[in-house]
Amino acid sequence: MSGRVEGNIASISDDGNLVTDISVEKLADAPRGEETVISCDTHQTMGLFALDHGQPEMTLLAILGESGFLELAIVGDSAKIMLGVGVGEAVTVKW
Repeated sequence: MSGRVEGNIASISDDGNLVTDISVEKLADAPRGEETVISCDTHQTMGLFALDHGQPEMTLLAILGESGFLELAIVGDSAKIMLGVGVGEAVTVKW
C-alpha cells in the first residue's frame, strides 16, 4: 500500500515545533517506520513518532503531537530556528 498526505505548517509551538495542519487521523494508515518519509522545504525525516520517542538530541522527528496534528521537531532545540521554516511552508508525508 502506498499513500500521500499533503499539508502546510499551520503554527509554531511554544518550544519551536512546527505544527502542521495534517491531522493524526489522516495518518492512521501510514506505517510508523522508515518507509514513511516526511518532507518540508529541503528537509526530510523518516518515520512517525510518539511523544515518548526517546530519540537523541538534535534529531529531526515527525511527531504525532498532543495537539492532534503532525509536528516537526528537533529533539532538544527549536525546529523553527534550526530549519528556518515558517508558517505556510508545504509538508508532504509519503509511504
